[in-house]
Amino acid sequence: MTIFLSKIWRLFGTAFCFAVFGIGGIIIATLWLPFYRLRYKNNEEKRKQACRNAVHLTFKSFVWLMYMVGVTKVDIRGLATLKQVKGKIIIANHPSLIDVVVLISIVKNADCIVKQTLLKNIFTRGIIKNTGYISNADPEDLITDCKISLDKGCNLIIFPEGTRTLPGADFNFKRGAANIALRSEKNFQRVLIEVTPPALTKGWPWYKVPDSKIHMKLVVLDEVDTSKYPAETISKSVRQLTRDIQQSYREDFAKFNKVYEQNES
Repeated sequence: MTIFLSKIWRLFGTAFCFAVFGIGGIIIATLWLPFYRLRYKNNEEKRKQACRNAVHLTFKSFVWLMYMVGVTKVDIRGLATLKQVKGKIIIANHPSLIDVVVLISIVKNADCIVKQTLLKNIFTRGIIKNTGYISNADPEDLITDCKISLDKGCNLIIFPEGTRTLPGADFNFKRGAANIALRSEKNFQRVLIEVTPPALTKGWPWYKVPDSKIHMKLVVLDEVDTSKYPAETISKSVRQLTRDIQQSYREDFAKFNKVYEQNES
């Protein structure tokens, strides 16, 4: 009975949080962010930075809200390192819908690549236009835009898998992240994410509430030095780098789970 009541509470809590997120996105895009457009009308970079900071604070508040209503709990190992990252590509595996929300709530001046379809979404298009997040609509300009953003000191968040993964699925990284890193001459800052019990994964509706509170664990891993991959053979280097980071995630995921299980027992 207790489990049933807890699940009902978290169902309503989840609905409330998603409603706040959607309505809040519209309010922020129509009332808060336009203020920066007026204040920094002659300085586009300051405007974008102010808008991104506003999103950072908003997402931090949203993560706190999910915790307060009992929907989810977030644990982070290596928080100080992640907060100090500047001008690097932050890569992470992608097990849930809220991964990017949690990462942006931690990382200031975060930039990210967004799908073109989000520009047509009433809840997200205003935020994307004001923050200047990079659209994947034009593949030819994508790498150039990413390099410009990184050179300005922004942190670019990328999920190499390209989409959310199913529980228990093996890591399957695309080459896009490695291609951007090598052509931009930037390093990877790796982050490992695990969500237990599995929830908000690909094809998982928000109302499918697990039997217990969602526990998201983030582990900040070692930085990857991409300079050792020769630029002279860029295509070969991109493939090798992709294989290497994919394998490193497999090894670190297995290592993390072993340590976590020992601590639980």
